[in-house]
Amino acid sequence: MPGRTTASFSSATTITTNILIGHNNHDEVIGTFGEAPDSIQVVSNLGDVDALTNIQPDRVVYTTQTTLSLDDTRAIVDRLKQRFPSIISPAGSDICYATQNRQTAVKALAERTDLILVVGAENSSNSNRLVEVARGAGVPAYLIASVHDIESEWLDECLNIGVTAGASTPEILVQEVVSDLVARGFTRVEELELISEDVHFPLPAPLENLERAVS
Repeated sequence: MPGRTTASFSSATTITTNILIGHNNHDEVIGTFGEAPDSIQVVSNLGDVDALTNIQPDRVVYTTQTTLSLDDTRAIVDRLKQRFPSIISPAGSDICYATQNRQTAVKALAERTDLILVVGAENSSNSNRLVEVARGAGVPAYLIASVHDIESEWLDECLNIGVTAGASTPEILVQEVVSDLVARGFTRVEELELISEDVHFPLPAPLENLERAVS
């Protein structure tokens, strides 16, 4: 009887791990994690990076919550690169710089104002971060959802007030705050623009095709 040959195959699957830098309770992080829970690990701080396990060092990438700035993530990214020297970074065209630009602007604004109002939702992480940046620069700052949240006592003895907003705050809310301040006597309005934002994010192919079809 002819001999029989037995072939053995491994059932192990090689998985690339995507490390997502962000806040666990943020809607964007929750939604992203839900797309691939078996291959995404979320980190929010250096301790989370040190606790990462079950990662193949040559099959790991990282992405970030879009409302985090480069300043917010720099230390975490540095630690990831220390642990996983071959980790793949996101392409520059995939990074939203709106949050970083606003933080840079707030630092400059703090040098010229007595108070900074940040227009944004209470659960907006990047809006809260702008408040922290302003206070860290030595200027009182408050997060307001709309013009109705402004307390008159905040404005006492203020000569110059700065207004900024979170990355996703509708412009109309900002303009309502500016108009209210003008009505209160802060009549000289100056716009501070440090960085021209001209980054273009292309639509995903299905949406781009749909746009062509209806245009």
